[in-house]
Amino acid sequence: MKTNQLKELIGFNILRACMGMVSLFLLVILYDIARKGIGVINWEFLSAMPKTGMTEGGVLPAIVGTFIVAVISAVLAIPLGMGCAVYLNEFAQNNKITRIIRMSIRNLSGVPSIVYGLFGVVLFVQLMRFGTCVLSAGMTLGLMTLPWTITASEEALKSIPDSYRDGSLALGATKWQAIRTNVLPYAVPGMLTGAILGLARAAGETAPILFTGAAFYLPFLPKSPFSQFMALPYHLYIMSTQHHSIEKVRPIAYGTALVLIVLVFGMNLGAILLRYRLRKIKKE
Repeated sequence: MKTNQLKELIGFNILRACMGMVSLFLLVILYDIARKGIGVINWEFLSAMPKTGMTEGGVLPAIVGTFIVAVISAVLAIPLGMGCAVYLNEFAQNNKITRIIRMSIRNLSGVPSIVYGLFGVVLFVQLMRFGTCVLSAGMTLGLMTLPWTITASEEALKSIPDSYRDGSLALGATKWQAIRTNVLPYAVPGMLTGAILGLARAAGETAPILFTGAAFYLPFLPKSPFSQFMALPYHLYIMSTQHHSIEKVRPIAYGTALVLIVLVFGMNLGAILLRYRLRKIKKE
């Protein structure tokens, strides 16, 4: 065997070993959560209101609250993120200001979520006077997701060959017509995938909603966008660390974790199916 082939074989085996170790750790974690939480999962747990300080009953308000916050985040992050990406990639000049904006967006993607939570308190709770409510929490998560959405959308636009644009322009189309008809239809699947993955990450965040409206125990559903709400991540945090009977509610905490994992997995699966469906429609 030649030296180059041997190096290639060793490199591939190292990569396979890394992938196997990551997959093993993930499976161990998922198995442990599923084994300890599956016992409390039933229809009452998923559809009932919490009772007796959350030592009995279900987590329906937390599921509904998490879903509503994710929807508000999507309404804010997806249109703004995609629009910003289209402008930066298709219309903005490649100058120093544009490069600074791109660098700032990349840096915002790495800002700790608790910083977004504090910013949400100042902007939405205090300055805009929304108060601690589901709207403030959803918009805070939307701002946190925005840099991810912009970055993913811009990368999807960059993957479209310039010939798609040049062909339309050569036939007399305007720049916006070329983008709308020959670029966006092919880029939207990747743009939506990145946006939904960012929202799935945001749905599991605790710090931003901790300051902006989440409550541990509310035995009712949010009545308006300005109501406080329960959410699965914050509920899990309290059940695992702050509850007055931690040992008693530990199975409920594992059940909540399992529901949250399934919810996030469902959002990721939805992104994959949506991308596949859009690409299939375009090919037809």
